Amino acid sequence: MRAANGLAGEKDGGHTEAMKTKAIALTTALTLVCSIALSDSTATPMRSPVYTDDGRLTLPEDYREWVYLTSGFDMAYSPMAMMGHHMFDNVFVEPGAYKAFLTTGTWPDKTMLVLEVRGAQDKGSINKSGHYQGTEVMGREVHVKDTAHFPEGWAFFGFDGPKPAKMTPRTADCYSCHRDHAAVDNTFVQFYPTLLPIATAKGTLSAAYKAEEAGRN
Repeated sequence: MRAANGLAGEKDGGHTEAMKTKAIALTTALTLVCSIALSDSTATPMRSPVYTDDGRLTLPEDYREWVYLTSGFDMAYSPMAMMGHHMFDNVFVEPGAYKAFLTTGTWPDKTMLVLEVRGAQDKGSINKSGHYQGTEVMGREVHVKDTAHFPEGWAFFGFDGPKPAKMTPRTADCYSCHRDHAAVDNTFVQFYPTLLPIATAKGTLSAAYKAEEAGRN
């Protein structure tokens, strides 16, 4: 009887262990499914551009909470573009567009990038050399990808203040400059140090940019 009871105990114990193993496997599977669902549900949403009835673009007031891409100092794309004072420019991109770029190496529709221009200062506090950014914003420009509004895909809007801005005319040099020299999809990713390696790895660099770089080397 003891032997029989012992065997039965072993069978019951084996059955219990098997049930535990199945329960652990089921819990693990459910956890994985929940994690995937949570990941999908917490994906960064894209914010679309907002226009007035007459086609002006509304400035995204919280753009400084967006993803910072780069700063430039006295950058100019033509020899005659230098001003009589030093300037910084800062570039920010809408977070949802940034997340998409990390995955694809290019910009989705509705992308917005903001260029903020500030004056450079060299005298203040304990500074003895170099320049730092002043508190006054000298100007802002928003670069928008919106194929529903612009057959060409991209458009520029220059802001002198907080009021909605008109689209920069297509005759402006900025359009041809970006078309002919931009590293990725009409944007100067070549000046965005964290995004250029991604575009290179994804194979999304423009033929024009690659030709320029080949000629420079």
